[in-house]
Amino acid sequence: MERAQQLPPAPATPTAPHGRHSRRRGTTVTTGLAALGLLAGALAALAGGGSAQASATTATGGALTSNWYASAPYLMPEDNSAPDAGAVMDATGQKAFQLAFILDSGGCTPAWGGTSSITTDTTIPAVIQEIRAKGGDVSVSFGGYGGNKLGQDCGTPEATAAAEQLVINKYGLHAIDFDLEEPEYENTAAIHNEIGAAKILQANNPGLYISITTAGTTAGTGWFGTQMLNEAKSQGFTPNNYSIMPFDGGFNGAAAQIAALTSFNNILQTTFGWSAATAYAHEGVSMMNGRTDAAEYFSQADFQSVLNFATTNGLARYTFWSVNRDRQCTPVVDPGLSGACSGVTQNPWDFTKYTVQFAGATPPTTPPTTAPPVSSPPVSSPPATTGTCTLPAWSASATYTAGAKVSYNGHDYHAKWWTLNEIPTASGQYGVWADDGPC
Repeated sequence: MERAQQLPPAPATPTAPHGRHSRRRGTTVTTGLAALGLLAGALAALAGGGSAQASATTATGGALTSNWYASAPYLMPEDNSAPDAGAVMDATGQKAFQLAFILDSGGCTPAWGGTSSITTDTTIPAVIQEIRAKGGDVSVSFGGYGGNKLGQDCGTPEATAAAEQLVINKYGLHAIDFDLEEPEYENTAAIHNEIGAAKILQANNPGLYISITTAGTTAGTGWFGTQMLNEAKSQGFTPNNYSIMPFDGGFNGAAAQIAALTSFNNILQTTFGWSAATAYAHEGVSMMNGRTDAAEYFSQADFQSVLNFATTNGLARYTFWSVNRDRQCTPVVDPGLSGACSGVTQNPWDFTKYTVQFAGATPPTTPPTTAPPVSSPPVSSPPATTGTCTLPAWSASATYTAGAKVSYNGHDYHAKWWTLNEIPTASGQYGVWADDGPC
């Protein structure tokens, strides 16, 4: 797939990293060179659009009103059978997309997926040009699940901000997202760097829309999520919103997601001294459509229920991962997990239309005139079972720590860190389970 995982019950004290929740991405990471000698404060400021709420304010420089950035679903243009963004816009009315993900390619150097340099990549500029030509815009997400994050490698908030400012300048951005997941999420120094960078970028780019996305649990967020909020409080930083990802953590439909959002609202109130209404105006939700890594299933009805809650309570953001997955698998119910289809019965772009509604627009009801995307969802097939395994079989109810060994579907695996109820085949290259090969 490419996105999701689960955060275990929070520790009482900050012990060794062992939490997880995230959205995996199909990316690989290579080491690059080139150290940055830029100071973020010396870079030119860009005009942008944003506010502390999802309500719209018009900005200059081709920016959209902030309700569109607040509704922008995640799109991975270089992975997971990426759909044509223009065709999705025609079919849904969506104007903004959250392009994912910027990582470090080595030496504090920003690159798409950690491999494709922003200075040489040609795919992303073409996608942005197409979106903007249709009256839309993009936000760019730093972080995500796999690979090395800039906050981990850049060393200081200033160096992190300088690297991220390069991306803002390169694409003329009016909105960015910090997708703080593990292992960066559990790294105190890295979170200090990312929050500090966000504060610098906010000051140096007036009107820049900034969202912070992090792990969700049934309690709202866990120990590390609360630690991140306290870091922001200590630095005096307030983004447009803090969004949680309520999936892969024991969630069962919209009711559980809404309960988590309500709990997270209480955490925001306690942390920042906000009223419930103010907390909701700084709170967002980032969901996963269809099947998750933990074999949770979120349908169109679930998205509608969460949308109703979000609009009723004035939430600041409503998004999901990902547009790449917003189409039906073949067969319909994916026996594994796909980054290119949802695993539930649907029409193309059903879930994207909910984000359009959150932005305050009405999705089209007639077929678009634009040709459909050239790429089609892959045909899903169950993983092959090979070999005779002697290791204990993986159990969804067992808690595993680093080094634990299991067998699953004919392969041996070992855990790289703490995990609970994460299917080994759903982990991918950067997941908790390392595939040791056939039994």
